[in-house]
Amino acid sequence: MSATSAPMNLTHHFLIAMPGMEDASFARSVVYLCEHSERGALGLIINKPTDISLEGLFEKVDLTLGRADLTHQPVFLGGPVQTERGFVLHDPMRGTPQGASTPDADEDDSPYASTMSIPGGLEMTTSKDVLEALSHGAGPRRVLVTLGYSAWGEGQLESELAENSWLTVDADAAIIFDTPVGERYERALGLLGLQSWMLSRDAGHA
Repeated sequence: MSATSAPMNLTHHFLIAMPGMEDASFARSVVYLCEHSERGALGLIINKPTDISLEGLFEKVDLTLGRADLTHQPVFLGGPVQTERGFVLHDPMRGTPQGASTPDADEDDSPYASTMSIPGGLEMTTSKDVLEALSHGAGPRRVLVTLGYSAWGEGQLESELAENSWLTVDADAAIIFDTPVGERYERALGLLGLQSWMLSRDAGHA
């Protein structure tokens, strides 16, 4: 197959780093791709926790976390770009007012000021109002909060894929939200029927 035969769209896919990945930011990483088009790609690493808990993050922004289920959840390093900025990957909230449990009539509207709806089901919010909802005990049922994101320019990700730097597979939200952090890399590989010991460190021999 020719890589240029059709535009590639890996939105709502996992990128799984191959063992030969030399970039320390991405070694043994699983990246959830929020957006991928001919212009480039944007994603969040889902398996690299920082030493900051969500409770600690809320204290830094002068909020109190009102969700006991999230208190000890780590904040993740989403990637090397804009690492001072927060990104919240979460279950869809389209048309659900803060604190409400049922969608209202307009399901295309997010209750938050700046939300990207990702084809496939998840949403990614960058505005502080999602944190304010969590501080009131509301907000999305499942969340993953990162500092920073991962980005690729036009054609860059396609080149890395051609070099066998990454494996790709349809994303599974259960791995993002419900799987212990230390198991996410192997679980993502498992979606392809693989385990890490099966992978060669030598690129170019797929």
